[in-house]
Amino acid sequence: MVDIKDFGEFETAWCPGCGNFMILKALKKGLAACGLPPHRILLVSGIGQAAKTPHYLKANVFNGLHGRSLPVAIGAKLANTGLTVIAESGDGCMYGEGGNHFLAALRRNLDITILVHDNQIYGLTKGQASPTTLRGHATKSQPWGAPSAPFNPVETAVALDAGFVARGFTGQLDHLADLICQAIRYRGTSVVDVMQQCISFNKVNTYSWYKERCYKLPDTYDPENRAQALEKAAEFFEKIPLGVIYRNMHKTVFEDQFEVIREQSLVNRDFDRQTYEKVVSAYEV
Repeated sequence: MVDIKDFGEFETAWCPGCGNFMILKALKKGLAACGLPPHRILLVSGIGQAAKTPHYLKANVFNGLHGRSLPVAIGAKLANTGLTVIAESGDGCMYGEGGNHFLAALRRNLDITILVHDNQIYGLTKGQASPTTLRGHATKSQPWGAPSAPFNPVETAVALDAGFVARGFTGQLDHLADLICQAIRYRGTSVVDVMQQCISFNKVNTYSWYKERCYKLPDTYDPENRAQALEKAAEFFEKIPLGVIYRNMHKTVFEDQFEVIREQSLVNRDFDRQTYEKVVSAYEV
């Protein structure tokens, strides 16, 4: 039996009131609900306030470069298919510097989970506009207002026919924990975009701003209806739907296409010198 206490308690460097605290708590609850002990989990993050989350949770951890959590997560999953791999970072790290990796991961459909803290601002670097910052939002680097249309990661993921796409909110802790657990249990690439407040550098998209707009999708909503999912994914600003926006139960998992991985995880294989030399010699110039 896995308990939330198994994932430890650590002193953090986040601002009091930051949404990261609730995401960390929801992540622990989600992992416990999935029955996953710490040694079976790998958390990979990039750089940023959100990317500090793995430091505050007992598990296997890799803290990498800005925007580069997904290449490491993908490599780890291909090497050890029995590991539960979660790539976790902020909206700037995952959708900005890591944007192309995000798109490639959705296309490949490896069995990994992508958890994004989306506060619509760069928090670590003190308040510049991120890819999800709303147009017109005045920031330190755009004092006359952000001129670009915001990136909608949920709509993009559905448009690319990602396997599992969900949106959560820090004000709905149990709901968010359940979404995380569902995402982990889904076999394929799952995305959970989490609306959260940044109390220090985003005075527009506050906790109250989200609370007024976020609503849970009704039980009658069918996440396997892609046309409906695209419509809901595009819904943002006046109303923000929460829940599993889209789920495709028929996608081919990337790892299943390779016999060498299907037979046995690479980390469990004995080193075969003869096969190695055969492969290397085939590529010698």
